[in-house]
Amino acid sequence: MNPIQRGRQLISNVASGTGKVLNKAQDAVSDAAGAVKNTVVAGGRAVGNAVDGFENTVAKGAQAVGGVFGFGNQPDRVHDGKFVGAGGQTFSPDTPLSQIPAVTPRNNPNPTQTILYVNGINTSKDAQASSLQSIADTSGARVIGIHNATEGMAADLAQCVKDKLDKGHNPAVDTLADTLYNEIKSGRDVHLMAHSQGGLISSRALGDVYKRLRIEDGMSQGDAQKMMGKISVETFGAAAMHYPDGPKYVHYVNRADPVPSLFGLGPVADKWNPAVDGGKGSKVHHFTEPHLNPIAAHGFESVYLQHRVPFDQAREGNFGR
Repeated sequence: MNPIQRGRQLISNVASGTGKVLNKAQDAVSDAAGAVKNTVVAGGRAVGNAVDGFENTVAKGAQAVGGVFGFGNQPDRVHDGKFVGAGGQTFSPDTPLSQIPAVTPRNNPNPTQTILYVNGINTSKDAQASSLQSIADTSGARVIGIHNATEGMAADLAQCVKDKLDKGHNPAVDTLADTLYNEIKSGRDVHLMAHSQGGLISSRALGDVYKRLRIEDGMSQGDAQKMMGKISVETFGAAAMHYPDGPKYVHYVNRADPVPSLFGLGPVADKWNPAVDGGKGSKVHHFTEPHLNPIAAHGFESVYLQHRVPFDQAREGNFGR
């Protein structure tokens, strides 16, 4: 073999050796990346499992606490997410609103406006039915409830946490979202009222409606918000901090009520608190009605309905007393 051939052979051997080294290095990097990926995936699963496990523990603990202290009301669960009409009758979530006999004002059996109402925590179906009558008498409208069932104070609070995180299944959210979507897609206006956790449920359902308009119907942001302008919303002592733009909002907040003050829109105007958003163009009525028992300051019929004024008047900022 002449010198030139030996030189070529040497170059070939070096190239071959380098190639093997590079291949081994590439394999090592690939194996390392795969190991990292598997670790991340496994870690993600572990975190997910931890969250789910935590939720299950909270739910079981809440049920146990509710049972020990006697606030459990498991029978009410059968009404979860159902419509509540006149006489406390319940109807399945797929029932058209036109087929539900609404609660009407005592002094006006033939009102033209319909209001949907979502109740707060620790409220049985019969207690909600009583609230429906109070709303009808106060507003002069026919009223239909969407029931947020109670399983006891502790379990209800655990569900509020999940609603805050927009996580888990809440039948009242599904019924309300489907109802709002179907009504506005049919060209009908909707008037919604909600108290306490009902405000959380409403915020979550309104967000679902907005997503459906954007994703399923392919609407632009502007068109979706315009469509949602058919929805009028009144909240009372609500525990939600954010509401999607589009609907017309009036929010009532008792500064002496710990629920909206700590977990909702807060005791001051939302323009001073960037952490909250009542929805574009919303009107927030802050008032102060203290009670020796702070929970009493959260009462729907005893406190909030006493401060309500007609929706259009409230939208003009004229709350009066």
